[in-house]
Amino acid sequence: MSAAETAHVVAFAFPFGSHPTPLLHLVQRLAAAAPTVHFSYFNTKKSNHNVFSKANLHVYDNIKAYDVEDGLPEGHAFSGNPLEEIEFFIGATPENFRRRLDEIVEETGLKATCLLTDAFLSFSSEMAAEMGIPWVAVWTAGPTAVSIHSYTDLIHGRLGQTGHPENQDQTLDFLPGMAAIHASDLPQEVVHLDTPFSRLLHSMSRSLPRAAAVVLNSFDGIDPVVENDLSSKLRKVLNVGPFPLPSPMPPSDDQSGCLSWLSTQSAASVAYLSFGTMLTPPPHELVALADSLEEKQIPYLWSFRDNSKINLLQGFFERTSSRGKVVEWAPQLQVLAHSSVGVFVTHSGWNSVVESIVAGVPLICRPFFGDQMMNRRRVEDVWRIGVGVEGGIFTKSGMAGALNLVLFEEEGKKMRENIGGLRECALRAVAENGSSTQNFKSLVQIATSSHQD
Repeated sequence: MSAAETAHVVAFAFPFGSHPTPLLHLVQRLAAAAPTVHFSYFNTKKSNHNVFSKANLHVYDNIKAYDVEDGLPEGHAFSGNPLEEIEFFIGATPENFRRRLDEIVEETGLKATCLLTDAFLSFSSEMAAEMGIPWVAVWTAGPTAVSIHSYTDLIHGRLGQTGHPENQDQTLDFLPGMAAIHASDLPQEVVHLDTPFSRLLHSMSRSLPRAAAVVLNSFDGIDPVVENDLSSKLRKVLNVGPFPLPSPMPPSDDQSGCLSWLSTQSAASVAYLSFGTMLTPPPHELVALADSLEEKQIPYLWSFRDNSKINLLQGFFERTSSRGKVVEWAPQLQVLAHSSVGVFVTHSGWNSVVESIVAGVPLICRPFFGDQMMNRRRVEDVWRIGVGVEGGIFTKSGMAGALNLVLFEEEGKKMRENIGGLRECALRAVAENGSSTQNFKSLVQIATSSHQD
């Protein structure tokens, strides 16, 4: 096959939070399924460094990674606002991707035949249309979140400024499958459309119906009403997850000895605590969380990355070292799969929720931003596989009550049964003839065909 005929799938990453890694995992799965297709992965230099320090890219001959400009002015001093870096990046798009892609096409002679991009980067819709190739949007969160974004205009029409206190308890029962969601659960990017980031997501909500397919790290049956509604509005919805399952469990990089330590603990007794890569609870909540673990004498494994706050808990870690372990990083998939883990204390990001479902471990949720509040509501009120922390923040008494409920009471046993049912649903989806397996085959066909339907 000549270079002109070679299928060339171009992936554009949104370089923040947990977004780049699921996109890369999807590219790797596609590259393994279509070894004669060339894949290019575009991301910022900083994010590429972070992602590829944990990925074995060298085993894929048909994937190449490229850096795009991040939009940061030379020598810029950050204010501490986490959205600042995102806004500089948004300001650089789409020209940074367009320019770099033109360079790579010139160098390799390989024209793009499909754009496979983070759904946030909705400018890809117009770029793909200009080139006469399909756009496949990858949504890294769950079906509830993408559905909520698709209804942004209707939500504003019905609730007005949902940020107003008098509207906080109102439910979204006027949307399919959303009766459990409250106005207070909505992401700020849906509530207020006055920032570059919120405008980016609003633009996305209007662009997704033009995508050849919208791919989710989810599985059929997790939210049937929402899934059916999405399918009625989008050209093709492909649940191809949960991402940990279609591939074998990766070999553990357990330099901190988490798994060997867990093997010394009783079955379903350990609280595993992790709040993702981007945030740490505020100091008073960290202290309350530690106090509750100490009072209840709960064995714990705590993945604690924020060195600026670890001194707050040094005394706690020393006093409880006989029944607890703190590490900078834990192999989360393997940790959750370990029989001694009884509860996952989490920010309720979508990847963490899905990984907990796959492992069959109930959750205690302390959401912070984005889709996390909606995920918590699904966990507690719809699926009944966990509980949100009382009042939305960690307090000593509230956390002690949540630990007691999940680990020792009858309700916790029911949560384990419920999450076991969802786990079975996920396992069926990734079986040989399961829905996620079939959807992935459809994705391979859409992404690697040289011509748009």
